[in-house]
Amino acid sequence: MLIVPEKEIANLMTREAAFDAVEQVFAAMASGDAYNFPVVREAIGHEDALYGFKGGFDRAGLTLGLKAGGYWPNNLEKRGLINHQSTIFLFDPDTGKTKAMVGGNLLTALRTAAASSVSIKHLARKDAKVIGMIGAGHQAKFQLRAALEQREFEKVIGWNLHPEMLPNLEEVAREAGLPFEAVELDGMKEADVIISITSSFDAILKADQVAPGTHIACMGTDTKGKQEVDPQLLVKADVFTDEVAQSISIGEAQHAVAQGLISEAEVAQVGAVINGTNPGRTSDQQITLFDGTGVGLQDLAVAASVVDLAVDQGIAIEVDF
Repeated sequence: MLIVPEKEIANLMTREAAFDAVEQVFAAMASGDAYNFPVVREAIGHEDALYGFKGGFDRAGLTLGLKAGGYWPNNLEKRGLINHQSTIFLFDPDTGKTKAMVGGNLLTALRTAAASSVSIKHLARKDAKVIGMIGAGHQAKFQLRAALEQREFEKVIGWNLHPEMLPNLEEVAREAGLPFEAVELDGMKEADVIISITSSFDAILKADQVAPGTHIACMGTDTKGKQEVDPQLLVKADVFTDEVAQSISIGEAQHAVAQGLISEAEVAQVGAVINGTNPGRTSDQQITLFDGTGVGLQDLAVAASVVDLAVDQGIAIEVDF
């Protein structure tokens, strides 16, 4: 078995490599060459933590495995650790033997950012100039850096429940040489692209706070009950997702579907847009919404890429297991 420790990930995986891995696996999912297993996601009743498993199998890439981990909201304050903690396990699909164990914290951040970035590439207007961020935590910086590579943005605007965290976004904007402005939620009407990345259980963004032609990537809802946007926004938008089953059960679409506002059939896979079997955006006035629930296959794709890189560079640790 090969081990790639968390400390080595930053020197191995780039945003570009994560983007390519996620885009390819979304396409494989839509073509039926890869599928995700049912998600286990539970509140464990200790440290307010959410813990679970995500897994899947990519027949084309012969990648089989799972990610174990979750969200420990007290980590940063109590222990100086990031709140998201996870490990990815890869198995040999021919024998079932354990193939690799890979640190999943940075990979989770990179693959989540890559997913919204893929959605921007394929669904946002080509002339998008203003990007809006809802949420300014650890993951938001990854999201913004990846998103800024997809269009020639000229301005970043942001809102966060705790405004003292907004300098995180301003830092990334400054790195890119762009102006940053803190706004109220009504100010999101200026944005051509909006990314929401929060842990909210209540709708933050309302339908009338989004302008025609906007692309929205909802990246924080991955658990039953979580919610970042008004369900009416999904009525106004054309809705795309990574995995339809997750979108309607634990993703942003769960609320609109449960209320009978949209049907499962109205939620499309972004992979179909990548493959060309769904037209995606068809007008500059169309609102598109990507419900990024986070699928196990994303984790497996980036982990498999990291293992290959680690072996090539002599970094992977081999153990008899």
